Amino acid sequence: MSVSPTEIRSALLARREIALIDVRQEAQFALGHPLFAAQIPLQRIAIEAPWRIPRKDTPIVVYDDGEGLSEPASHQFRALGYTHVDVLEGGLSGWRAAGYELFEDVNSYSKAFGELVEHRRHTPSLPAPDVLALIEEKANIAILDARRFDEYATMSIPGGRSVPGAELVLRAPVAAPDPDTTIIVNCAGRTRSIIGTQSLINAGLPNRIFALRNGTIGWTLAGQLLETGRQESVETGQDGELDVARERARDVAYRAGVRRIDSDDLRALLAESDRTLYRFDVRQAADFAAGHPAGFRNAPGGQLVQETDHFAPVRGARIVLADDLGPRADMTASWLAQLGWDVLVLADAFDGPLETGEDGAPAPRGPEGRYKRPYEGTDNRAAAMQAYLDWEYGLVAQLERDGTHGFFVI
Repeated sequence: MSVSPTEIRSALLARREIALIDVRQEAQFALGHPLFAAQIPLQRIAIEAPWRIPRKDTPIVVYDDGEGLSEPASHQFRALGYTHVDVLEGGLSGWRAAGYELFEDVNSYSKAFGELVEHRRHTPSLPAPDVLALIEEKANIAILDARRFDEYATMSIPGGRSVPGAELVLRAPVAAPDPDTTIIVNCAGRTRSIIGTQSLINAGLPNRIFALRNGTIGWTLAGQLLETGRQESVETGQDGELDVARERARDVAYRAGVRRIDSDDLRALLAESDRTLYRFDVRQAADFAAGHPAGFRNAPGGQLVQETDHFAPVRGARIVLADDLGPRADMTASWLAQLGWDVLVLADAFDGPLETGEDGAPAPRGPEGRYKRPYEGTDNRAAAMQAYLDWEYGLVAQLERDGTHGFFVI
């Protein structure tokens, strides 16, 4: 059966569950797709669908752009036991013909949300030359890199230390215990530095806090040199510092409308067979492997906010988060709530027996068909990096034209 673009738009506006799946290669997906589409290439459906779309009667709509992939994709989903699989009427061309927006790149709605946050909250930022001047004059600053550790090790701002996004409220006060220290948060482009900076501001840290405007891309375009191979990170605080971080993060989550549940509540949610429930432990991978609640997958909080379409492609599903210390789950939940998700924090997640080991996620996708991000690695062309920034600047206007997002900013 086929589903019209209008029906999909109605489902998104009503926040009914739907998984809109682009079955082309990632490089093609990045050229244009609906805002809440997720991408699973045809040859990866059997590998990725079982954990990305856990409920077998989830409404799934697949599409391509005339390549003839939709029908075989729908057959694959049905062969895996999915019972509600349809094809987008007219494919991507049908979406265009209906006059609906197409978004480029990957993780587009998370990036668009980051731009909306900056637009609404006027998140403060400093351009790369200003930050370099502060470094050279040995000013009282702490540079915190909000990306994954492997991204930080590949290339980083001189003097920067790794503090992945969901760790910031826990670790920034350790990196900058003096309230007179200026904190500068960076990522590769814009989104994670905006979200990280605004996280610290929302949490009420007393420091002056700025995003590095345009991240390592902006640094490179300014003709400034990055460092490679750095390994510095920041530890979590002690008991009193943890208590302050918990209070700050819970206040932010409360303002975003995040609810807290216990294990009995979780069992009741799991019994609701007509609703998809994602369960994520938002700590770093090593912490997860050392011991995590049964049934939870690993999704470090900063990456979960950045790559929500990857971890949770079923729009309209519920999300439950776990964290042994608390602030990571609360801060991550605050952002997911603003992204329009029904998100809860499991308060007693670590009170019972824990499982150990990695979460068994399938192997990463190969070089083939993958979209080369303009912010990855150290060999990107200046024109591609500038084009990427220009695209991000236009996302707020695209969100307004699209009209389906349901985002809010506290």
